[in-house]
Amino acid sequence: MPGSMSTAALVAVLTAAVLHAVWNAMAHKIPDKLVGFTLINCGYTLCAAVLVCFTPVPPAAAWPFIAASAALEVSSHLFLLRAYQLGDFGQMYPLARGLAPLLVAVASVTLLGGSLTPLQALGVLLVSGGLGILALGSGRIGRAQLPALGAAVGTGVLIAAYTLVDSSGVRHTDDTLGYIAWLFLLQGPVLPLIALARRRSALFGQLRPVLGTGLTGGALSMAAYGLVIWAQAHGDVAAVAALRETGILVAAVIATLFFREPFGRLRLVAGAVMLAGIGLLH
Repeated sequence: MPGSMSTAALVAVLTAAVLHAVWNAMAHKIPDKLVGFTLINCGYTLCAAVLVCFTPVPPAAAWPFIAASAALEVSSHLFLLRAYQLGDFGQMYPLARGLAPLLVAVASVTLLGGSLTPLQALGVLLVSGGLGILALGSGRIGRAQLPALGAAVGTGVLIAAYTLVDSSGVRHTDDTLGYIAWLFLLQGPVLPLIALARRRSALFGQLRPVLGTGLTGGALSMAAYGLVIWAQAHGDVAAVAALRETGILVAAVIATLFFREPFGRLRLVAGAVMLAGIGLLH
């Protein structure tokens, strides 16, 4: 039913939210962001290569969606990589993620013919608003921050775009796992190839010290988005898109404890606003 979400889908999305925050923190922890994202992409490429051996090839109707989503996800990783190079994790992550659910909610209703109850629509706005407060809670925005913020906003737009593409694409196949596997296998090698072209032989030596962290992050990345795609096939896309961003609360804690970034009262307010929105989404 439009606007509804089963308990299983709810648990899947919340689990995905935690996993997503963790793998993003791993990516940010690696000092050389290109190295970090390269390993993450290698990690989920390896996972996808194994998975495609045990899943059927998606039907022809699903392939345009898989190809479009892969292109959008590669682009979003390039934008996110740049945002992490330029800005703080505690500000870039919520801004990138917070814009997406609002855009998805508007597009799913205006373009895809979906629907939300008034309370769920309010929930989407509260979650997005809370994330916006969290993004701006790091302090006043100056001109020097604009490139980082631009990269984060671009990431959010791309996230919304591939979320909508996959919400439609997964409905063209009876095997969600196969869709996920081929999507990650198609997009995974692109960024490592870009990194190899830029760094050449020096890249391999740079990968070795953070190999375990990067590959683990890749596996978590695939698991997180796989759960989201499954949930989109079993629930309203706008509600799923908003609820998955609750991982920002986890990211805020990680930013404070591990990256020594300030939490502050505004972030506490943002958390309360988001929790109120989450309650309206289910």
